[in-house]
Amino acid sequence: MESASMGLVFAEIELISGDDLAFVRRGQLQEDQIHRCIVRAMVDSGATMLTIPEFVKQHLDLQKVTDLEAELADGSASTFEVVGPVEVRFQNRRTSVEALVVPNSKTVLLGAMPMEGMDVLIDPKRERLIVNPESPNVARMMLM
Repeated sequence: MESASMGLVFAEIELISGDDLAFVRRGQLQEDQIHRCIVRAMVDSGATMLTIPEFVKQHLDLQKVTDLEAELADGSASTFEVVGPVEVRFQNRRTSVEALVVPNSKTVLLGAMPMEGMDVLIDPKRERLIVNPESPNVARMMLM
């Protein structure tokens, strides 16, 4: 949860192969065989999806779901591979999403869909990602 110059917000998130998690639940894979990585992601609520570089796709052994035409920040449009599922974790939150693979990129981009799924927000004053302070206490809800 660190910031950089010019108001860019970065957060440390964990990315995990959703397929591997399913195989563990079925008893077909051991916990220590799960493909996972911790990355420093740029947080961008103006972007829609989780965007990953090719090397993250390879590390997590993610499979292609489809192709999608998307517009980049510079206004150019191109067709990109969509892979998944990817479980995204931040602090005590997690969500499962698909990811857009951007070749020749080195940046993981955390967009609005995974942010909404985890109920996290950008704290503009401190320039960091936070868990929504108005979220109900999940443990308390489970006990009621």
